Amino acid sequence: MNKKIIEMIAIERIEILINNALREINDNEKLSQSYANMALKIAMRVRIRMPYPIRQLFCRKCKEFIVPGVNSRVRTGRTKVKCIRITCMKCNHVYRKLISI
Repeated sequence: MNKKIIEMIAIERIEILINNALREINDNEKLSQSYANMALKIAMRVRIRMPYPIRQLFCRKCKEFIVPGVNSRVRTGRTKVKCIRITCMKCNHVYRKLISI
């Protein structure tokens, strides 16, 4: 099959799995985590980069699926530099995203 077709199918399946994971996060966290892990495996297998909004739903350290307000904490920075601090509640890793004004 053509590489472009395979990439399109993979991206479509990744989006479906992430949507299912987001829907199930409140009811069954294990099922949600397995959906997210399947999406990661598909992306690695096909060697494609996940879209930015989906990439932000994974912890950079432990690679767990994190959703703000459920299993991660989001706070605004207290310094003059505007940033958002995201804390993973699984591994307590904190990472920051700068906000451009």
